[in-house]
Amino acid sequence: MKNVYFFSGLGADERVFQYVDLSFCHPVFIKWNLPFQDESIESYALRLSEQIRDPHPILAGVSFGGMMAIEIAKLIQTEKVILISSAKTRFELPPYFRGAGKINAHKIIPTTLLQKATAINHLLFSVTSEVEKALLDKIISDTHPEFLLWAIDKIVHWENEFIPEHFLHIHGAKDRILPCSYIQADYVIPEAGHFMIVQQAAAISKIMAHHL
Repeated sequence: MKNVYFFSGLGADERVFQYVDLSFCHPVFIKWNLPFQDESIESYALRLSEQIRDPHPILAGVSFGGMMAIEIAKLIQTEKVILISSAKTRFELPPYFRGAGKINAHKIIPTTLLQKATAINHLLFSVTSEVEKALLDKIISDTHPEFLLWAIDKIVHWENEFIPEHFLHIHGAKDRILPCSYIQADYVIPEAGHFMIVQQAAAISKIMAHHL
């Protein structure tokens, strides 16, 4: 059974994978480090790669975790990179992300506001049940504010054009954060939003197991 290295979403942890059937592999959950001051995404990826022990690993990332998996795939040869609710290159980010980065609009919003449980967050992530809302709220509130600010900055300024040779991209048709209209995915799950790693865990499990 192969190791698969899982990268959770922005500041999240392995809780986002709790409903996914990972019996097809030996899961290794990458731990987010706190970034150094003004650390580049390339430098951060290099530090994260120290947690990877296999010479040609399989990486699987959700949202920002997928972007970090791509950055690591630039540094080491990978067997496969699996992206879930994520983007492969800067061209798959919505234009307003890059627009916000150009004027540093993301730096105006206080992290305390970003980490509050709000109806806006629930709408963006397309969560409806009380269980899903509670899990999302807990993950967001547990995110370290320094990491949150750093990661948002890296997302809106992401310039990547590299695509791994072997990848699998799974996306939700109703993703409000990374709209599907900008994404070239191998699998599009109907009616799924950005939190589909929880809501569509069975479908995602089946796709990954089939390819691995």
